[in-house]
Amino acid sequence: MGIKACLFDAYGTLFDVSAAARALADDIGPQWQPLADTWRIKQLNYSWLRSLMGAHVDFWQVTADALDYALDAHGVNGPGMRQRLLDLYFNLACYPEAPAMLRQLKAAGLVTGILSNGAPAMLEAACRSAGIADLIDHLISVEEVGIYKPDPRIYRLAMERLVLPAAAIAFHSSNGWDIHAGKRAGFFAIWINRSGQPAERLPNPPDAVLRSLSDVPAVLGVAA
Repeated sequence: MGIKACLFDAYGTLFDVSAAARALADDIGPQWQPLADTWRIKQLNYSWLRSLMGAHVDFWQVTADALDYALDAHGVNGPGMRQRLLDLYFNLACYPEAPAMLRQLKAAGLVTGILSNGAPAMLEAACRSAGIADLIDHLISVEEVGIYKPDPRIYRLAMERLVLPAAAIAFHSSNGWDIHAGKRAGFFAIWINRSGQPAERLPNPPDAVLRSLSDVPAVLGVAA
């Protein structure tokens, strides 16, 4: 296929964004999943709105602001809950199939990387805590540009960092809007549609749609 590198979105693609709230489910109560969902939705909304407003802050600040909104929206205010959730988010677990998938890609000689809204310190911590730091060759953060996805400059940054044309890069994301933007930039685009969401009504649809990262090597022709 001519693919030389595989880039992955971080949050929701490699790392489980519900893991922090799930870990405190006993303390939060039955609203832990709605809290996690609101946290994620507002995190994305704030990144887009700040980009449009020209009011950039790094993704850790966006994450904290989104959590404050979610805690307020769901009436969760136990002692120390905010800090406990933030500490857990900083050290998120990856999805269980991610390490084996990354090892398979690297064994096939492919370069691996993360292209993420996440601040560099967040990405480094998550890779360490998930045990995949040695399986990722490049950590590429939007902080190098100062605006969030899906701004086209983010995808161009990846090509510059990898020193590869778009057609030589496979891009994977669980976010439909992100994968459409990656395809528009010229990447081979694989949507990791874990929850079976309907197709986005956006230009430049993905080349492949998968339910799990474990199917990525087969799509790229490097299955064992």
